[in-house]
Amino acid sequence: MASARLTLDRRTEARSKGHLARAWSRLLRKKIALACMTAIAVLYISGVFSQVVAPYGYTDQNLSETRNPPSLKHPFGTDRGGRDMFTRILWGIQNTVIITVVSMATGGLVIGVSLGLISGYFGGRIDALINRVGEVFSAFPEVLLIIILAATLKPRLLVWVRWLEDNTFLDGLVRTGIQDYVAISLALVAFGWFGMARIVRGQVLVLRETQYVEAARALGASTPRILFHHLLPNSISIIMVVVSSGMGALVFAEIVLSFLGLGIQPPRPSLGRMLLEGGNIGTLQNEWWMLLFPGAVAWLIILAWTLLGDALVDVFNPRTR
Repeated sequence: MASARLTLDRRTEARSKGHLARAWSRLLRKKIALACMTAIAVLYISGVFSQVVAPYGYTDQNLSETRNPPSLKHPFGTDRGGRDMFTRILWGIQNTVIITVVSMATGGLVIGVSLGLISGYFGGRIDALINRVGEVFSAFPEVLLIIILAATLKPRLLVWVRWLEDNTFLDGLVRTGIQDYVAISLALVAFGWFGMARIVRGQVLVLRETQYVEAARALGASTPRILFHHLLPNSISIIMVVVSSGMGALVFAEIVLSFLGLGIQPPRPSLGRMLLEGGNIGTLQNEWWMLLFPGAVAWLIILAWTLLGDALVDVFNPRTR
């Protein structure tokens, strides 16, 4: 029986790897997908290593060079405080990367995928409970509730962080802005898991009736083994599509929160905050670079994730093969 189970696991793994390998080959033949992946990689790597890539510190000021247009010294110009816009945009990308990746990894993947697997496999009351809770969250305007939750959590988190500073050796926590990161991430996670869970649930409802899952049950495979060794690998394709499409929505939500003053707070720069500072009529007429470059970067990130999601839909759609 053990050898039969091992053979079944190997066949399932080989089927999954073969499917993903063929999908990857088809994806590499799509020029738009390659351009999107390149843009995302360049922007995200530059943001993550902004401390190395950026020519200045994000708080460095030169009051003799305020509102200077783009030049060799400052490729994206300077803002009202004489700070280098290129540097601040790189640090803004870093904040966006941290928040969106953490939110997707915890809310979309860990919570969403796990609940989707459980809901689809067990059904019954467990399925009904998970779906009712998710429907309650999705019944309200998502962006509005994210704003309310972020605004509610921030003051309480700030109190807790200050308590940690006063009662432990962890000095300087408030200056790092950790309370902003946690508040925004929790707000995005709270409303970002149900879409993934619903789609994974639908996939599992189909897969759990297949012959290889029934064979695994007959061989005495445990429930976790069936969920994570048989059902999850065969749901990877739909999960990849949801992740790529959902990342664009998370980036947009993070920028909106920063634009409204509920995101990362100064002195740490954020793309939404820079869009707010450069969005008035006077700035548009005289310092156009203060809106153009942050807006172009934000637009490029969202567009790249959206187009990559569309390309993955085509790659994994059987009708387009």
